[in-house]
Amino acid sequence: MALIEKINHPNDIKKISPDQYGLLAEEIRQFLVEKVSVTGGHLSSNLGAVELTMALHIALNFPEDKVVWDVGHQSYTHKILTGRRAEFDHLRQLGGMSGFPKRKESPCDSFDTGHSSTSISAALGMVRARELRGGSHTIAAVIGDGAMTGGLAYEALNNMSRLSSNLIIILNDNNMSISRNVGGMPKYLSEIRTSSGYLQLRDRIYDSLNDTLPGVARGISKAKQSLKSLMVPGMYFEDMGITYLGPINGHNVQDMVKAIRDAKRVNKAVLIHVCTKKGTGYPPAEKNPSRFHGTPPFDVKTGLPLKPAKRITYTDVFSSTMLKLAETRPTLVGITAAMEDGVGLQRFHTRYPNRFFDVGIAEQHAVTFAAGLALGGMKPVVAVYSTFLQRAYDQIVCDVCLQNLPVIFAIDRAGLVGSDGETHQGIFDLSYLSNIPGMTVMAPKNRHELTEMLRFALSLNSPVAIRYPRGPAYDGLRSCRAPLEKGKAEIICEEGGVLLLAVGSMVKTAEDVKEKLAPLGVTCSIANARFVVPMDTELLRGAADRYSLVVTMEENIRSGGFGEHVASWYAEAGISAPLLNISIPDSFVEHGTPEELCRLTGIDADSVAQRILKRLDNAGKD
Repeated sequence: MALIEKINHPNDIKKISPDQYGLLAEEIRQFLVEKVSVTGGHLSSNLGAVELTMALHIALNFPEDKVVWDVGHQSYTHKILTGRRAEFDHLRQLGGMSGFPKRKESPCDSFDTGHSSTSISAALGMVRARELRGGSHTIAAVIGDGAMTGGLAYEALNNMSRLSSNLIIILNDNNMSISRNVGGMPKYLSEIRTSSGYLQLRDRIYDSLNDTLPGVARGISKAKQSLKSLMVPGMYFEDMGITYLGPINGHNVQDMVKAIRDAKRVNKAVLIHVCTKKGTGYPPAEKNPSRFHGTPPFDVKTGLPLKPAKRITYTDVFSSTMLKLAETRPTLVGITAAMEDGVGLQRFHTRYPNRFFDVGIAEQHAVTFAAGLALGGMKPVVAVYSTFLQRAYDQIVCDVCLQNLPVIFAIDRAGLVGSDGETHQGIFDLSYLSNIPGMTVMAPKNRHELTEMLRFALSLNSPVAIRYPRGPAYDGLRSCRAPLEKGKAEIICEEGGVLLLAVGSMVKTAEDVKEKLAPLGVTCSIANARFVVPMDTELLRGAADRYSLVVTMEENIRSGGFGEHVASWYAEAGISAPLLNISIPDSFVEHGTPEELCRLTGIDADSVAQRILKRLDNAGKD
């Protein structure tokens, strides 16, 4: 029987003998590659954290002890070791196991994660709760060096300086986040990793002191601090009151088990610095860890995706447009928060290195930094996923919009993004952006309109947000290219009957709805909203009398969304209009394919058509 098959419940790994740890790690990696090659998922980060996770499960007891995984995309081995191996066949599929820790899945998952830099804060809160309620269980946070570029991590470190009970922080240092790390902390950690002189000198002097007089031995602590201050740049963690252990080879299980057990005995915060390599054990992932950060299904032998070459995506269109616009606009600059590849700024970085800024996993800083650039006469474009932009809401309000600064937010992955689940669905941005005074919010109906909107945004001297979905860029409606005019919608087709007033990606859905209703004798007109803020109030005023029903369509939650803004305007204007709001219900949306999730939330063409028919039928009975 394979060793991995002996692990069916939490703590079963303790039955494995130490001389078999290497074989178990190999089996886990083989299992992960085989399963993720079928379902897709986060691979390189999980391959790099196998031994680290094994050491935690050997040194701790689950579910009594608690581990908070920062981001959580590296928790696959944790799921295997807590008895969820059989669920990997449905990883990230609708109704199946999440790719991130979920408390509802297992009592061994102590905190739901998905965004970066949260683990230390959550773990510190758990420690304080343990102190108040009494308890002796161990609490640990596992955070990557990429996540340590996020400000929230430092806020937590600052607040644990007076801690008088145990908290273990495991810094998983692989010199990468998704894109390669930037900033001072990665450089600092790199210097520690390479300071072998300090490590060797420390060991020699400790050995010598242990053989000398007791009075000299009493000077060990002072000598240790002096040596660290001399040999380690900054003594950053120790200066903050956090005991530092490491660096430790993150692929040596027994060394890490010893470090964790040693750390458990310290009544204060302890940071264990562990060095690992993303993609370990699978050559394609070792060679290109970014490519296998979040991978679609792939061929195990070659590492190549199973599906044919993808169609042009909205991210591709954004990337090409930025290059084109930059040729004639020397003030145009691009900003990303550690997502250079994901948001499509790689080519911009290569072509215009001095006009490209990767600020690390620091969305708040990215936005305020952009505000400063705008005040300095530049035209900053902050390219960011919808779900991550919400981390910088205060900065958008106070630092950009309050000062009416010309910052452009290029919001990728807006709407239902699929298998990453609740923490990654971009379904809140229309609500949280459209309520800010001075913000212009746009959404393109197709790839061509995205290009035009970026050009248009540069012509405005005020904040602009352009949101667009993940995946292939819609190439239809090429002939509908009316010039952009602020606050004006675009009529796609005018046939009376029902008006489908759609935002962005929902224009394509509106076309499908029209086709489905036509054979049933229901005539539909289609309008591309273009602008969520400001709305086309002239269109709305005339629509109340012209159409039997006005249907607002958006890929956003209902509360605070486009449909509610339309209904509010009609109410304030004292106009009675027959309205139907098509939007995502006010709930978090789990993982699944975008198509499945559209059906689940009722915004697919079939569901919309049925709701329109029901509404018209009820109106006819009144």
